[in-house]
Amino acid sequence: MVVISMADVERHVPPQVVLNQVESLVAVAETGSIGAAAEKLFVTQPALTARIQALEAALGTPLLLRSRTGSRLTDAGRAYLRYAHRAMAALEAGRETVIEIAGGSAGRLAIGAAPAVSTYVLPAVLHQFQETHPRVQLSVRSGHSEDVLEMVLREEVELGLMRPIGHPDVTSVLIYEDELVLVVHRGHPFASAGTIRMAEMATEHLILFDRTSSYHELTSALVRQAGIAPRGTIEVDNIDAAKRMVEQRLGIALLPLTSVQLEIGTGRLVPVLVSDLAPIRRQIVAARRRDSGDPSPAAAAFLAILTEMRPEPGERRSILA
Repeated sequence: MVVISMADVERHVPPQVVLNQVESLVAVAETGSIGAAAEKLFVTQPALTARIQALEAALGTPLLLRSRTGSRLTDAGRAYLRYAHRAMAALEAGRETVIEIAGGSAGRLAIGAAPAVSTYVLPAVLHQFQETHPRVQLSVRSGHSEDVLEMVLREEVELGLMRPIGHPDVTSVLIYEDELVLVVHRGHPFASAGTIRMAEMATEHLILFDRTSSYHELTSALVRQAGIAPRGTIEVDNIDAAKRMVEQRLGIALLPLTSVQLEIGTGRLVPVLVSDLAPIRRQIVAARRRDSGDPSPAAAAFLAILTEMRPEPGERRSILA
C-alpha cells in the first residue's frame, strides 16, 4: 500500500494566483517601479515584492526585470498584463453590477400574470418600469390564476399577479380591485337610459368569455342567482372577442373595467349602471412564496410602480394612463 502524505500533496499542487498579486503587477506596469506601486496600493515595498514573486512562482516565469532605475515587464509580463487588465475590468464590472442589482436598477425579474392583468394592466406598468430600470431583464408569463399560483410555487416567477387563492406556502398583498361593468354598444337603448334594472337584461343576448376563467363563473352565477334567463348567450375565448361582439351589437357583456377603459374613453362602448346590482369587484394580488424572504430590489421597485398606477376602488380612471 502506498501512503501519500499531505506534504506530498501540497508539493504537487501548483501555487494559486490571487487578486492582490494581479493588482500588484498592474500597478508596477502603470507606475514603472516597485516603490511607486507600493505607495499607490498603500502597502510596503517588501509586501508588494512578495506578491510579485508569488505571482511569478505561480506562473513559472519572471514577469519583471528589476534595476536601480525601476522595473519593466518581460515579454511574458507584457503578454500576461493584457489578461490582468481584463480580469481587473471584469471584477470592476461585476462590482458595479452587484451594486445595481442591490439598488434595483439591474438584475432579473420574472412575473406571472392572469390574462386580464397581462393584457390590460401590465403593458403600461412595464413601460414605466423599463423607463426607470432599463437594465433589469424582464420575463413575463401569462396564465389563469391557478396556473400563476403553480408558477410561484415552482419558483418559475418571483411575483404572481392573480386573484387571491389561499395556499399555506404563499403570501400575497392586495394590489388593486377590478370592477365588473355592464357595457353596451353606443347605439343601444341601455346607453341612452344610462341605468337599468337586472330584469331588463333578460331581453338581451349575454356575451360570456373564457369558460375556464373565474370571470365566466362569476357572471354565470350572478345571472342564476338573480333568476334571469337571458334571451341567449354567446361564448367566446377572450375579453377582446367579447368586446368586438358588443361593438357589433350582438349583445351586452359584464367585463372588467380595466379591459374596457379605452373603448369607454373613445365612445365605442358605453357603461351602464345596474341599479339593483351591488358593485362586483375582483381583487388582484401580488403573490410570492412565503419562504422567499424580502422581495428583490427589482421586484420591490416594480410593485411600487404598480401600486402607484392602480385605480382606487370604484374610481373610473384608467390604470393604462
